[in-house]
Amino acid sequence: MKYVFIGKLVNTHGLKGEVRILSNFKFKDKVFVPGMNIYIGKDKTCEEIVSYRHHKIFEMIMMKGYNDIDEVLKYKGEYVFVNREDIKLSDNEYLDEDIIGCNVLFNDKLLGKVIRIDNHNGNYVLVIRGEREYLIPYVMIDKVDIKKKEIITKDITGLV
Repeated sequence: MKYVFIGKLVNTHGLKGEVRILSNFKFKDKVFVPGMNIYIGKDKTCEEIVSYRHHKIFEMIMMKGYNDIDEVLKYKGEYVFVNREDIKLSDNEYLDEDIIGCNVLFNDKLLGKVIRIDNHNGNYVLVIRGEREYLIPYVMIDKVDIKKKEIITKDITGLV
């Protein structure tokens, strides 16, 4: 099972066992759904979502079998994950984790491989290691082919 980080359970909400998750996950609509299993904390304790709503900057969920604030306090401050296989994406969608390790090409020239993705206040940057290290803004991606493990960039002449 491959776990994908989707957010941090930051607090409880109300007295009925609802919790607040702070998340900047790209596909919230595919993971915060009733019936989805989430895995919480270092031990990856499996819990099932029974209800979901968005409130201010938080994703608010209720979990199966929890009806009281005291029961969910144990999860406060824990990280929340989902199983990668449970996320149903269409053919043209991909997770950021999927492009790590992909080759990056510019004008049919290999720049290197993606080693990580950095978030700079909502501006995502691909960190590419090749002959040297490149930082390519996410918005400069032209095409991603997950099957070939290739990323084609737009015109980034001034960046390389």
